[in-house]
Amino acid sequence: MSNDLDSYDDVAQWDLNLSDGKHSVRFQHGTTSGRRVVLVDGKEVRNTGWQFKLVGKESFLIGKYKACIVIEANGLNYTYILEVDGKSLKRFVENRKKVCRTWTPRVGGNPHRVVLERDSLMVWLDGQKLDAMGEFTENGTETHFMIDNQAAVIRAVTSGKRREGIIYSLFIGDTQVPDAFEDDGV
Repeated sequence: MSNDLDSYDDVAQWDLNLSDGKHSVRFQHGTTSGRRVVLVDGKEVRNTGWQFKLVGKESFLIGKYKACIVIEANGLNYTYILEVDGKSLKRFVENRKKVCRTWTPRVGGNPHRVVLERDSLMVWLDGQKLDAMGEFTENGTETHFMIDNQAAVIRAVTSGKRREGIIYSLFIGDTQVPDAFEDDGV
């Protein structure tokens, strides 16, 4: 433990899954100096140094998303809130779960992560955006790509029920891959 008047330990940490992979956000707040440090995936992206104002906002990027840590004082304690794309983290994650489909297949013994962003139809494989194009079929659409030299396809077909909408399924060869359920985001 340091004898310093100002401790720079992490005061808040958040983990979230985005299309380009899993991300960790750590925040350090010197409550006597006002110093604020934001680390994304272990890399320092913001460092304010010494300042008078102990509350406020720190803005930064997590991948392509704008993020902000809101610092509020509650008596002698502080509250730290992460907002992503102008929404609370909880609301952002709920929205991402509605917009994205995620699969975590093992191909050739190697784990992979496939994400389909349904609003843009972008496909991500292990954090890299693929140059995959959908093609129309008589049952819906198919988006073809390769995973470890094996053919993969995301099929989009109508459920026939208005409230269910379109059903997205990932196939590697002829085998359907079950959806992944990531509890801390998409």
